[in-house]
Order: sequence, then C-alpha cells, then structure tokens
Amino acid sequence: MEERQHVKGWKKQTNNKFLNMYEAEAIDSNGNDFSYYFATRRQEGELMCQTGRLWAEGAVFYALLKEDTSKIVLVRQYRYPVNDYVYELPAGLIDAGETAWEAAVREIKEETGMFFEPYTDYPDSLKRPFIQSQGMADECDITVYGYASGIPSTKGLEVTEDIRVIIADKDEVRRILREELVTIRAEYLLMHFLKSNPDNPFDFLNIE
Repeated sequence: MEERQHVKGWKKQTNNKFLNMYEAEAIDSNGNDFSYYFATRRQEGELMCQTGRLWAEGAVFYALLKEDTSKIVLVRQYRYPVNDYVYELPAGLIDAGETAWEAAVREIKEETGMFFEPYTDYPDSLKRPFIQSQGMADECDITVYGYASGIPSTKGLEVTEDIRVIIADKDEVRRILREELVTIRAEYLLMHFLKSNPDNPFDFLNIE
C-alpha cells in the first residue's frame, strides 16, 4: 500500500535563539490543505522533517546515589510554561562535539553540584536517541544511566534557573508520584526505580 503525502513544505515562523516555531503545509486524508504548527531546536535545513535524521539534542539523567542505590537524584525546577515547580530527573542539552555521557557529567555537576559516573553495560539499542513530544516538536533525547556522588549544591546554576536538588528514597518517590507535579518521562523512569533491586539497580535495562 502506497503511503500518501502528508506535507508539501515548511515555513519558519519565528527567529529565536534556542527554540523556533514552524508551520507545516500539511495535507489531510481528504487531500485538503491545513496548517500544522510545531517547535524545534534545530537550524533551518536540519529539521527532522526535512532530513529524516535522528540525533540527540538533549539527554535525561537517571542518577542513583553511589553510596546507596536505593536513592535517586531528582530536581524540583521552576518551569515558565506552567508557572510552577515540577519534579524531574536532571536533564540538559548536548553541546556540539559532546557525547550524551559527557553531557551528563557536565550537566549534573552544573545542576546539582554532584559528580556523575555513567553506567554503560546495557544494550546499544537503548543508547540511541528517542523521540519525545512528537505532537509538538522534533526533539530527540537519550537517557543516560549512572551513579552520582558528592554533596548537592546549586552554585553552578545560571541566573535564569531555579532548581532544588532532591535525594529521594522510594517512600519519597511514591509521595512525589501521588502528590506533586511530575514530568511524564520522570514518572516512567521512577516506576522502574520503585521496582529496582539496590543490589542490581539497572537490571531493567537488560531487554535482550
């Protein structure tokens, strides 16, 4: 069965530094034109809809406390779109020439003041970028797993960031999931955390 054409072209709508809006000249199932709007961090000519390239712009960091793997590092961060504080896993953009694992070490130091040691003994299929917010953006991220150590500190934050570091045990994670604003990817990963064995905390990554 031949796939139908969905888009005739794309028009850039904004010219901001970090994030821009595009209008897709879309075609519905009846062959009629309509406008579909989405956001992207990528530069003109590098959008996923233009190139089909899957590459990670950012990463989320699943960091267990090294001295006690029954605890996980979270952040409570003010987010402008919701005008409130949200519980999340630490995350950040990957700089040019940087791997996701290098970004994890740098970002966790900046956001939490802690040191990070990546864990990499799991299938390569889980180390590739995955799409998120696919209805409104082409952003692709990698999840990086590992261990955090040291004393939490927010001295490395930018002036536009409002973050509190949370070292949570499983009881606190359950409370957060019941009562607080939480990102959906944090929800999914925290459910793995709740079922994890501290003696083998990354066993859930063995999918092959």
